[in-house]
Amino acid sequence: MLAEELRERILEGDLTDVLQHRSGDEDYPAEVARLLQSLEDDETITVFLSLPEDLQVKTFPFFDHLLQRNILDELPKAQISAILNALESNDLIAYFESLDGVEVTEFLNLLNDKNRLATYDLLGYPEQSVARLINTKFTTVRKEWTLGQAIEHIRRFYTDTPAANVIFVVDNNGKLVDDLHIRKLVLNDPAKKIEDIMDGYYVKLDMQDKIEDAIQKFKEYDRVAIPVTNNNNVVMGVVTIDDVMDEAEEQDTKDMQQFGGVESLDLPYVKTGFFTMIQKRAVWLIILFIGELFTATAMAFFEMELQKAIVLQLFIPLIISSGGNTGSQAATLIIRAMALKELSYRDWWYVMRREILSGITLGIILGFIGFVRIVLWQYLGWYNYGEHFNWVLVGLTVSISVIGVVLWGTLSGSMIPMILKRFNLDPATSSAPFVATLVDVTGLVIYFSIAAMLLGI
Repeated sequence: MLAEELRERILEGDLTDVLQHRSGDEDYPAEVARLLQSLEDDETITVFLSLPEDLQVKTFPFFDHLLQRNILDELPKAQISAILNALESNDLIAYFESLDGVEVTEFLNLLNDKNRLATYDLLGYPEQSVARLINTKFTTVRKEWTLGQAIEHIRRFYTDTPAANVIFVVDNNGKLVDDLHIRKLVLNDPAKKIEDIMDGYYVKLDMQDKIEDAIQKFKEYDRVAIPVTNNNNVVMGVVTIDDVMDEAEEQDTKDMQQFGGVESLDLPYVKTGFFTMIQKRAVWLIILFIGELFTATAMAFFEMELQKAIVLQLFIPLIISSGGNTGSQAATLIIRAMALKELSYRDWWYVMRREILSGITLGIILGFIGFVRIVLWQYLGWYNYGEHFNWVLVGLTVSISVIGVVLWGTLSGSMIPMILKRFNLDPATSSAPFVATLVDVTGLVIYFSIAAMLLGI
C-alpha cells in the first residue's frame, strides 16, 4: 500500500512522485497504474483524470476492465474517443470483450473508421482465437533491401512497441518469408541485404488458432513475438509474449477456481462483490450437496446390513476418503497433462491402462495397511473385530473394498476430464470436489456389496 503521506500528496494534486520517471522507461505506465490502483477506486479515477493525456493513454490498458469502464464513465465522448483510438489493437479488443452487445455498438461509434473496421473484424473471430490478441502495429521489410534501408524504414514508419523487437520479411504480396530479431540488423554490416542474413525458418500462428496454441508455441520456441497470418500466409498482425502471459495467467486462475469447485470469477477476488461471490460459490456447493445426498441414500439402502454388522460403520470414512483422494489425484494429473499438451482425449486407452495398473497397485498398498491395522487392533485387544464375524473376513472386506474403490477413483478421475475434452467442454469443470462426491456414492456401493458377499449379511 502507499505510504499515507504519499497518498495524501497525490490526492491533493501533487503528482511529482507519479511524473518523476517520465523519461521513456517502457515499464513506467505499468508502475503508474500499480501506484494508482493501490488507492480506492474513486480516488484512482480522480488522479487519473488529472494526468497528462499521453500518460492516460499509456496507463489505461494496465487497469482491470471494471476500473477502465468506471474511468470512461467520467469522461466526455471526445476524450473517450481519443483514449480508445490511441490504444493498440490487442488492448482495444480486450476492452471490447468486457462489454455487452449494446455497449459494444456504443463504443464502436467512438472509434475512427480504421479502428472501427479493424475492431469489428477481429470481434468476429471466436473468443478464444489468436485473432483477439493480435497487435496490428508490426514491422515488415523486403528481402532485397539492405540492412541500412531496413533500419531507416523502421525509424521513419514504426513506433516503439513490444512488437518492434522482431521484424518480418514479406514478399511483394505481403506473404511471410522469414522473421528476424532486431539485433541482427544492428549487429551486421548495413551494406548487407536482408536475404543475406535470412535463414528461411520462422514460427507463425493462424488467425483461427486457439490462444492455448499460442501459449504452447511461445513455450516451445522461446519467442518474444510471433506473426499471425491468414489462410494465404499474409501477415495480419503479431502476438507478443506479454499478452500471451496475461492470457495464460487468466486461464490458470480460471482452471484453479473451477477445480476447487467454484465458478470462475469475472473480477479479482478483492473486487468481486459479496453476493456475486456467494452466487459463484453456491452453485457448485448446491450441486455437490445434492450429490452427497445420494451418499445418504446409499447408506439408507444398506441400513439392514449396517444393523447386522455395526463394525462396517467404522471404516466408511476410510473407504470413501481413499477413493476421493485417489480420484482427485488422477484428475489433477490428467487435467494438467492435457493443459500442457502432453495428452489429448485420443490417448484415453493409454491413460486407462496406466490408471488401472496404478489404481490396483495403490489399492493393494492402502488395503494392506488397512488389513495390518485390523490385525494389530485385534491382537492388542484394542477392539474385537471378531465378536460377531471372523475378524480375518472383516479385514479382507476392508482391504478388497479399498482396492476396488481406489481403482474406481483413479478411473473416474482420469476418464472424466478426457470425456469432457472430447465434447469440447472444459476439463477443469471435473473438479476435485466433483470427483470426490462421485466416488463417495459409488464407493459405498462397492464397500457394502463386497461386505455382503464375504460376510454373508
